[in-house]
Amino acid sequence: MQHKKLSFLFLNVGHFLDHFFMLIFATAAALQLTQEWGLTYAELVPYATPGFIAFGIGAIPAGWIADKWSRQGMMVIFFIGIGISAVLASMANSPLQIAFALTAIGLFAAIYHPVGLAMVVQGRDKTGIPLAVNGIFGNLGVASAALITGIFIDATGWRSAFLVSGLVSVVVGLLYFLHIRAENPDTQADEKLVKKNQPSTTAAVSRQILVRVFGIIFFTTALGGLIFQSTTFALPKIFAERLSDQTYSATLIGQYAFIVFSVAAFGQLVVGYLLDRCSLRKVFAWVAAFQVVFFIVMIQLSGTAVVLVGMGFMLAVFGQIPINDVLVGRMAQSEWRSRAYALRYIVSFTVMASVVPLIAWIHGTWSFSVLFVVLAIAAALIFLAVLLLPKLEPSAAAAG
Repeated sequence: MQHKKLSFLFLNVGHFLDHFFMLIFATAAALQLTQEWGLTYAELVPYATPGFIAFGIGAIPAGWIADKWSRQGMMVIFFIGIGISAVLASMANSPLQIAFALTAIGLFAAIYHPVGLAMVVQGRDKTGIPLAVNGIFGNLGVASAALITGIFIDATGWRSAFLVSGLVSVVVGLLYFLHIRAENPDTQADEKLVKKNQPSTTAAVSRQILVRVFGIIFFTTALGGLIFQSTTFALPKIFAERLSDQTYSATLIGQYAFIVFSVAAFGQLVVGYLLDRCSLRKVFAWVAAFQVVFFIVMIQLSGTAVVLVGMGFMLAVFGQIPINDVLVGRMAQSEWRSRAYALRYIVSFTVMASVVPLIAWIHGTWSFSVLFVVLAIAAALIFLAVLLLPKLEPSAAAAG
C-alpha cells in the first residue's frame, strides 16, 4: 500500500513537471526575451509552435509503446528526457535554437498524458478524485511555471528556469527508476497481467453509444484545448497589459498568475468529487456555462478586477479537465486505454499547437478582447455538445 502511494506521488510530480516545462517559455517570452532578442511578442511566440505539435503527435506512439512494452519504463524516459531537453533549452542563443529545444521538450512531454493517466486510473473503481488530485498537480505546474520563471528572470535570468528545473527532473527520473526496481516482483510483474485481466468496462455499452460519446469527447477536447492553451499561455501577458495602471515586476506578474492558477487548480477536486456522485452531463454543462459567463465579462475588463475574473474562468477551465479523462476511463478497456488517452490528447495538443500562432495573430492584429470573444463562443459550443451526451451514472466508472 505504501509503495502504491509513492507510485501515485511520482505520477503526480510527473504531471506537475509536464505542464511546468511546457509553459516556461510563455513567461520568458512575455517578460524578458522580447527585449533580449529584439522581437515583438507576436513574432516570438510562434517559435513555441513546434513544441506543442510534438506534444500532440508524440502521444500516439507513446501510448502504443506503453501498452505494448511498459508504462513504468515510459515514465522513466519521460522524466529524464524532458529534463535533458530543458537543460538544452537553457543553452539556446537564438529563437531557432530554442525552437529545437522546445520541440524536444514537447516530444518527451507527450509521454505523460497517455501513459501517466492510464496508470492513475488503473485498478480503481472510482476515478474522479484520483484524476482530480492528479490534475491539481498538473495545474500547479502551470501556475508554478509563471511564478518560478518570473523569479528566475528577476534573479538570474530566464536560462536558470530551464536549467535548474531540467536537472531536478533528471534526478526525479533516477529516483523513480530506483523506486520501480525496488518494487516487489510479484506486484511489479504484472503490469501486463493486470491490464489483461481487468474487467471490460464497455461490454454493456452499444457501439452506437460508444461512437457518440467518443465523438463528443473529441469535439469538446478540441475546443477545450483551444480554451486551456489560450488562457494558460496568455495569462501572464494579459496581466502585464491589463494591470498596467501600475509598474509590475516579472516576479509580481508571476505571483498573480501563480495565485490564480493555484486557486483554480482546486476546481478539479470539486469537479472530481461531483463526477463520482452526480450526473456527468450536468456537471459538464455547468462548467461550460460558467466559462461562457466569465469570458464575456472579461472582454473589456481592466484593473485589479482582472485577477478576480481571471480566477473565475480558470476555475471553470481547470475544472473541465478531469471530465473527459473520466469519460475515457469509463468507456475504454484497460488493454487499450493508453491509446484511447493518446487519441484524446493528440486532438487536444494538436489544437493547442495551432493556438499559439493564433494568440500571436489576434494580439498583433486586434487585442486580447477579441480572444475572449472567441473563447466565449468555444465554451458555448462545448455546452451545446454536452447536452447530446447520454446519461452516464457515476457507478459506471472504470474498474481498470
